[in-house]
Amino acid sequence: MNETIALMKAHRSIRKFAPTAVTDEQLKQILTAAQAASTSSNIQAYSVIGVRSEEKRNRLAELTGNQKHVAEAPLFLVWCADLNRLQAAVRHHKEQADFELTHNTEAFLMATVDTALAAQNAAVAAESLGLGVVYIGGIRNRPQEVSELLKLPKLVYPVFGMCVGIPDQLPDLRPRLPVSVVYHEEAYSDAGFAEGIAAYDATISHYYEVRSGGGKTSRWSQEMTARFRQELLRPHMYDFLISQGFQLD
Repeated sequence: MNETIALMKAHRSIRKFAPTAVTDEQLKQILTAAQAASTSSNIQAYSVIGVRSEEKRNRLAELTGNQKHVAEAPLFLVWCADLNRLQAAVRHHKEQADFELTHNTEAFLMATVDTALAAQNAAVAAESLGLGVVYIGGIRNRPQEVSELLKLPKLVYPVFGMCVGIPDQLPDLRPRLPVSVVYHEEAYSDAGFAEGIAAYDATISHYYEVRSGGGKTSRWSQEMTARFRQELLRPHMYDFLISQGFQLD
């Protein structure tokens, strides 16, 4: 196993940070690594907003579901899918000053995928510098208020946040699904799902029992049943995205 793979396999979500600031040089390295990620047709359809202000981090902690680590992390990155800059690029030409970007669901997906690829590069880069991260999907709990706080224009939406800082904890590694139910040879097959999920349920149940601060009793399939209740799937996102100018057709 090489050092890069070892680093990636050692990933842990960090929710407790030392008060030490992330330096400008560290941030520069993280962002340049993010920009090296693959991007569809070189559109680079994402933007990153760094939040260091204590006041804003406190507000974002509230908007993301009162997640205290959002307030406590010295740096909070908001990763945004961004078609606005593409529109500005075309409008840069005088003859296209009033150009309205033609886009659809595919363009929305390209921007979202671009954002995720860049962010994952950033996460690996941060961890290689001795920093810890955790993704914050709760940035989509109240996206309109987040957009107002961060002054996001039309054709931009917050995909997720990311806490960044020096770890002040070392959580146990959380086991993942067996490769046998994730990887499919030549064609998709669900033949081994029942056996693989049952095995993973047993693995994750044991993990919860023995991990630091353990005592939780649960299984993965049970958690997924609870997680995909309608009210937790942010049904407001469709109307929000339409209000931001995205065409989802």
